[in-house]
Amino acid sequence: MSTTARTTVSEIGDGHFGRFGGRFVPETLMPALEQLAREYEKAKADPEFQRTLSSYLSQYAGRPTPLYFAERLSKEWGASGSSGTRRKAGTFLAGGTSAAGASRPEGTESPRIYLKREDLLHTGAHKINNTLGQGLLAVRMGKRRLIAETGAGQHGVATATVAALFGLECDVYMGTEDIRRQRLNVFRMELLGARVIPVASGSATLKDATNEALRDWMASVEHTHYIIGSVVGPHPFPVMVRDFQSVIGREVRQQMQEQEGRLPDVLVACVGGGSNSMGLFYEFLGESSVRLVGVEAGGRSLAPGEHAATLLKGSPGILHGSLSYVLQDEDGQTLPVHSVSAGLDYPGVGPEHSYLKDTGRAEYVAASDQEALEAFQTLARLEGMLPALEPAHALAHLAKLAPGLAGGSLVVVCLSGRGDKDVFEVARLLGVKIE
Repeated sequence: MSTTARTTVSEIGDGHFGRFGGRFVPETLMPALEQLAREYEKAKADPEFQRTLSSYLSQYAGRPTPLYFAERLSKEWGASGSSGTRRKAGTFLAGGTSAAGASRPEGTESPRIYLKREDLLHTGAHKINNTLGQGLLAVRMGKRRLIAETGAGQHGVATATVAALFGLECDVYMGTEDIRRQRLNVFRMELLGARVIPVASGSATLKDATNEALRDWMASVEHTHYIIGSVVGPHPFPVMVRDFQSVIGREVRQQMQEQEGRLPDVLVACVGGGSNSMGLFYEFLGESSVRLVGVEAGGRSLAPGEHAATLLKGSPGILHGSLSYVLQDEDGQTLPVHSVSAGLDYPGVGPEHSYLKDTGRAEYVAASDQEALEAFQTLARLEGMLPALEPAHALAHLAKLAPGLAGGSLVVVCLSGRGDKDVFEVARLLGVKIE
């Protein structure tokens, strides 16, 4: 897990990134968190643990993932911005096209857009990087049961997969609204032997599933490990999940050097809790020439309750065990959120992202539901790939960003998951009936 990046985090203490992070949990959870922090520090320094994890990542998960040059996407978006999303009459794009920058003069070289193909991993997303690491830690600690929260279902599938691989019991908490949107992933989890526990409280989405998973863990810490799926929660989860996901950025550094002979100019990734984006960004935090862009869920609008753009519209507060930016009202109550993407439908964000926002090292923007749907279809049409709705937000912003970049700029987008899971929901939103 070596890296050239540096942050202001206490790796062994209470895990602060500047003023963000820490542990804000009931006393009953402190022993489990302290044990996890100790065991993680030992595992980081244990060559055998690292060899075992590397073996599973390569032989089971399918690493390294390709860094693919998207030539047609580069030409279309680099040359004309939003016109790259237009299609002939009778096709699916609805609601017009999103605004974008000015067109590039004819004959000028376009930016070169690369896609980091995390969608090609086993289970279909980057989540397996983290669940393999935490699953091995659970075995190391003698925990025989795994629990998880999930929104889009990919973390739940990855957790259920690891539980089956290591012979562990598995329960996954999932909001009923997300169960409706992601019924294919629910069936996948059940096939893998996991029990999917519906959560109907609140908005019945990711925040509520996380609440229930934390309650479960408080009552079962002696034999249960909670695999948090993103860089959120109390220390050591934000550090640990980031480290397990940082393989993404390390591979990008090496692959970009091999393919282009230099570092990328811009990195773009979607941000919900923020694990795929931190996995991409972390290797490059110390490289001031590399621009970091995180794209949140702009939903239907940026009015309260209509989006999940926490870093754009939130304020510092405590959610699920750490201090970070939170979408909340004047009384500190979390606000309802909305996104077309179940994986971005969360009112908080990882504390390290909060730190990167405040220091200005990374910039954060939002893409709307409509823009994400358009980008979903555009990547399918131009490159033959169905992105998950989560990275479709990153692609949507890139449609606006690319025309303003210098010709020949190297851009890497983290394609954090594939869109098989979203096909039924996308069809519904586009008015297409699938039997």
